[in-house]
Amino acid sequence: MNTQIQSATVAAPVPLATPAVSVAIESVNLSYGDNHVLKNVNLAIEPGEFFAFLGPSGCGKTTLLRLIAGFNQADTGRVLIGGKDISALPPWKRDVGMVFQSYALWPHMTVRKNVAFGLEERGVARAEIERRVGVALDLVGLGHLGDRRPSQLSGGQQQRVAVARTVAVEPKVLLLDEPLSNLDAKLRVQVRRELRDLQQRLGLTTIFVTHDQEEANTICDRIAVMNEGIVQQVGTPMELYERPANLFVANFLGTANILAGEVIGSGSERHFAIDGGIRVPIAPGATIPAGARLVFRPQHAGLTGPEASSADGLALPCIIAHREFLGASVRYGVRFGTTEIGVDVPFQSGAELFEIGDHAKLTLPERLLLWLAA
Repeated sequence: MNTQIQSATVAAPVPLATPAVSVAIESVNLSYGDNHVLKNVNLAIEPGEFFAFLGPSGCGKTTLLRLIAGFNQADTGRVLIGGKDISALPPWKRDVGMVFQSYALWPHMTVRKNVAFGLEERGVARAEIERRVGVALDLVGLGHLGDRRPSQLSGGQQQRVAVARTVAVEPKVLLLDEPLSNLDAKLRVQVRRELRDLQQRLGLTTIFVTHDQEEANTICDRIAVMNEGIVQQVGTPMELYERPANLFVANFLGTANILAGEVIGSGSERHFAIDGGIRVPIAPGATIPAGARLVFRPQHAGLTGPEASSADGLALPCIIAHREFLGASVRYGVRFGTTEIGVDVPFQSGAELFEIGDHAKLTLPERLLLWLAA
């Protein structure tokens, strides 16, 4: 057998993927004994989409990914790929490829043999195996390392081998189970960009599981935020950040100031009363859910001198409680009444900063205030 496989160029790879397909999850419930892990999950993933399941540990995201792969079975509901119900099919008949968190490479095999393994198990012809292995390794930039073993590679290179092995079998859907968690922070940034670039070139429907909001935000088209087995909200990263559906989403995606209080008054005289005697006017027509909190991002607030007023919303007297320099911004902890919140102000060289103990005005544009319930 000729082991010297000619490498295609990375810039113009021979396509491996079949035409992109949709993935639908309909009314899925899954329990382990008394533990209800997935609760009436419904999702529609578009062909060619890079989609993320995002949430804290134990929220059900990996269980859902393994359900799509066929390693878990739902109590109720079904999974469709390309409109076909695959719920009853075993994993090897679902045309999905999964990259595991541990990479699961054979240590005694070369890189080339690791990538070829799945094709050999499927009985693919030798010439076609060589072609697909060569293309897959070139796609991930490892065509020159085919004769090495996993122990001779860095963590990032091993991760690429795992991806190459998966795309070589030409799956309809690519499943990624926290594939970056074993990499250091700097390498994680590099490899996630490579994953996004690869997915775009292949046009392959991809589902990515992570608990890291930055990873999901930077590479995914849309995100399903999950908590306690329930899909809390689905949307683009910007939609989720700017218009969270509830307090969990607002608090999980980025930093949020969340203030408890109660609505008092009626009509155009409504206010949100916060501990310490602070009353925040409520814009006419604003809908306030029962038990709602006042929510806003640190960068949506501002600070001015104690005599200033806001022409675009609220201006509340406050005291600077602490200050942190973050490079591009300065984060102030400000106190008004008995409440303390965070305010992020862009740093400008030479600008005068507030000192701890200074009196100031906290400004809040009304259009950026959110009223969210649990």
